[in-house]
Amino acid sequence: MNYQLLDRKMICHCSQADIRGGGGIETYIASLVFSQIPGISHRTIADLKNVDQSQFELLHVHDPDMLMDLRLECPAIFTLHNHSSYCPSGTKYLADRGRLCDRPMNFLGCTWGHLIDACGSRRPQNILQDWWNAYHPLEILKKLKIPVIANSDYVRQQVIMSGLSPERVFTLRCGVQSPKSATAPLSWETHQNQRILFAGRIVPYKGIEWLIKALAKTDSQIHLDIAGDGWGKPAMEKLAHQMGLSDRITWHGWCNGDKLEALYQQCFAVVFPSVWPEPAGLVTLEGYARYRAVIASAVGGIPEHMRDGETGILVTPNDIQQLAAAINELASNYQKSRHMGEEGQAWFQKEFTIDVHVQQLEKIYERTIAEFHAQSRK
Repeated sequence: MNYQLLDRKMICHCSQADIRGGGGIETYIASLVFSQIPGISHRTIADLKNVDQSQFELLHVHDPDMLMDLRLECPAIFTLHNHSSYCPSGTKYLADRGRLCDRPMNFLGCTWGHLIDACGSRRPQNILQDWWNAYHPLEILKKLKIPVIANSDYVRQQVIMSGLSPERVFTLRCGVQSPKSATAPLSWETHQNQRILFAGRIVPYKGIEWLIKALAKTDSQIHLDIAGDGWGKPAMEKLAHQMGLSDRITWHGWCNGDKLEALYQQCFAVVFPSVWPEPAGLVTLEGYARYRAVIASAVGGIPEHMRDGETGILVTPNDIQQLAAAINELASNYQKSRHMGEEGQAWFQKEFTIDVHVQQLEKIYERTIAEFHAQSRK
């Protein structure tokens, strides 16, 4: 077999994600590719099948479906970015019941979830495909016995519950890039503008409906900016109109970096109202990076990135009164909003910058490479 020759004896990231794109995973992998870790290849591998894997110092796999072509000819690790490796629907959320899924992955339970609880498609062919897309990579991962990185303790617990050995799975929380433009603590003038920000996809499990209903119970001067798009937008615009809130919400659609930066700068708080268990939640860290307090759901990996009462306020998912009270609390208290933003920024600089993340990742690389070669010498 003729193998493709790439960057010999380098560390390569393996993913089909377009690192020129603006999504969360794409942005994260791009940050790693162009990091300061010595020996990192500046291009990703999208297909491992016809590659001489022995030529690499280490392969860092990000896509579950690429595991089947990993031959362990060199050190390798795998990062869990989401729930897709242990949940066929990828959400761990039962939409019709409006609650989290606490079932371990099994065919009968997951089929029931799709058909009865609407956690995924009800079409038989889609149910089978969803199952295979999760089950097959998970079984391969169990056999490979390579180190696995989870982006939160929540994700780590879920994949261990699905059969991976605890000794193999490490938690390495996300890091994000610092803003390109200068940032400063919340000013009195910005606080008086009374604007809050939601940034993300407009789909039901992101909690937009809950946020709109809560907005109706907040001070009438508070304005909501929504940065993002999605198939749920028409229904949410209709809901806002029915509730008489159209003049208190601005729908910005998809925003480029400069536009999103401006929206962060003009708000006094970032609201992250997901009702599904976010694996981690980068929006929280992006708010911290800009000295903004965060109001977020106590679900999934989000609480691991929050210090309730210090860097923001955690609220129970789908509790309209609690979310409205949290928004009102920060809207009426400039000093508290500013202090939480400053605390979040300090925590961000200490633990969540991409530079800190890369330093921790480099240690994992070094350990993985050393253990691989020690095992090879036995």
